[in-house]
Amino acid sequence: MALRVALLFSLFGVLLGQGAEQISMEDCCKNGQKHGTDHEDCASLPLISESTTCRIVQEQCCVTVLEDKMCTNGINIAKDQGACDSLFTNTCDTKTTKMCCDCCTLGKTAHELGLSCDHNLSVGHQCNLVSRACCVEGATAHQRELPNKDETTENGDSALNNQCNGKCAHRCVGNDTCACFKGYKLKPDGKSCEDINECLVGASNCRGGERCINTEGSFRCQREVSCGTGYELTDSNNCKDIDECETGIHNCGPQFQCQNTQGSFRCLPKVQCGSGFIQDALGNCIDINECVSQTGPCNRGQICVNTVGSYTCQRNSVNCGRGYHLNEEGTRCVDIDECKTTENVCGGHACLNMLGSYRCECEAGYMFNSITRLCEDVNECRHYPGRLCAHKCENTLGSYKCSCTTGFALAADGRNCDDLNECESTPCSQECANVYGSYQCYCRRGYQLSDLDGTTCEDIDECALPTGGHICSYRCHNTPGSFHCSCPVNGYTLAVNGRSCQDIDECVTGSHTCTENQSCFNVQGGFRCLSFECPNNYRRVGETRCERLLCNESVQCLTMPLRITYYYLTFPTNIPIFTTIFRMGPSHTVPGDDIQIAITAGNEGGFFRTEQMPAGGVMSVAKLINKPEDFELSLELRLRRYGTITTYLAKVLVFVTQEEPRVPYNPLLE
Repeated sequence: MALRVALLFSLFGVLLGQGAEQISMEDCCKNGQKHGTDHEDCASLPLISESTTCRIVQEQCCVTVLEDKMCTNGINIAKDQGACDSLFTNTCDTKTTKMCCDCCTLGKTAHELGLSCDHNLSVGHQCNLVSRACCVEGATAHQRELPNKDETTENGDSALNNQCNGKCAHRCVGNDTCACFKGYKLKPDGKSCEDINECLVGASNCRGGERCINTEGSFRCQREVSCGTGYELTDSNNCKDIDECETGIHNCGPQFQCQNTQGSFRCLPKVQCGSGFIQDALGNCIDINECVSQTGPCNRGQICVNTVGSYTCQRNSVNCGRGYHLNEEGTRCVDIDECKTTENVCGGHACLNMLGSYRCECEAGYMFNSITRLCEDVNECRHYPGRLCAHKCENTLGSYKCSCTTGFALAADGRNCDDLNECESTPCSQECANVYGSYQCYCRRGYQLSDLDGTTCEDIDECALPTGGHICSYRCHNTPGSFHCSCPVNGYTLAVNGRSCQDIDECVTGSHTCTENQSCFNVQGGFRCLSFECPNNYRRVGETRCERLLCNESVQCLTMPLRITYYYLTFPTNIPIFTTIFRMGPSHTVPGDDIQIAITAGNEGGFFRTEQMPAGGVMSVAKLINKPEDFELSLELRLRRYGTITTYLAKVLVFVTQEEPRVPYNPLLE
């Protein structure tokens, strides 16, 4: 695996000259490795460069991470369980895991039988590495001896290499035998050496939170969690502060100076404002109005006058009150005769002068205002409400006039109002009814009055009403004055009520596409074609059961499930948590039975859980399932009775479908 990535890196110097974006192959590989680690999927890699070579490196480095992780899982299963029976499903995802598990089991068996760990079986290069590592129980993979300095000449060649006639790739250990440096192992030809993938065989010493990355003759541990904003990862796997000021990635304006801090930076103003000024967000100095910002900056008898950067205090001058002015000497205040000095001060009404003021003798319909010193119109409509006009009273200068509301006409006396029959002018688009002082427009069923004019009838879009989502269980189609419902093209048909969608049982109607070797299972809105085959050493009994054949006193056979039964369940999304969906237990119980039940496969998302019961166990929903999804769960029941353990396996296929359409309710249609 590591050899493939190393070969890609050896070609990057040639392929970068194809006009692609200048980005190093190491960055492309790191991006692929990070995507594989974070998402565990290499099908949707982000495009970080237009280079085809970078894309290839991304994919291969991502696949390498996934395959290394799957292989490590297989090795751990072989070491912990001693067998690979749990990996019976040979899918693309579990193929690498099962291969490494089987090869590790092969190496352990060779060690137990006292056979050589360097066998010549044609099982593949990666399988040979895993088998040999498990054969020596990790001792050889963890502790490799460096070449002895006493056996090395100044030119770096082994002193014993001459004894092997120069055929050894690394060093000669005597007796015409070749050996390799630390981080390498001898190839089957007895001369060449190849790199050992310490990450693959579990020989690294990486800590928690670090990921092992294989290198030629060694390995390195890389931090998985990022350092966070303002820091970068160094070659020594440590987090180092980024100097935003030095790298020029800060956002300080031209009036500010950048100052670096740990994990961030600060913008300090270059210009320092003097006394009487304050600095704004853009670094500009603006004047402080001390007359507003300070309380009583001047002494009594003085007024404050703001200046740029400061303020001054000035003495008050003599001011006369309203209706007075200074005499010619400027020493005292005398009365102003407004009736003589001001033209038309009372607006055409009679004027009467008073000390420091004046008064207007107003005409009928007007009243003198002592504050504004003017004759103001008397609002008769406000002074005599409801006594002058039958409907509306409108004030005029010195008088008033009556008017009527819409739907009425002013009577001959100029005060009362008579009703009008508006329907005679056909104001409505459909139906009209005259009422006292107005009229009412009506619409036929399926229409409503327009909010704009109240007379035009518009079609009611029943599908867009607040209850429109309940009129039709699937899709509502509006028509002039009515509507109709429809169902999905596949899997449903419209019910007799014309609004609900009824599931089509394709298995009963024969509209499914299952083959003769498959059974049809109906689900909400569709169907599933199901089939299964019994594993080796099992025979099929009935439609959904496999029973184990005789074991002939084989210990490994006795540990296999006595019976494998297939069950098919279906339910809609968003069913309540803790809902029991499956029960499992022996047909009868006896005192002293020890029953254990557990989900062994298919529950990677943690959507289901098991619970022990007196006579077996149940499986229920542990997390809310809010989208359609299929699950293939393996539920194992272990029964200890009279000192003997018997295992039963239930293969539960759960099909979660979209929620069933509810029967609609619409009071408009009743």
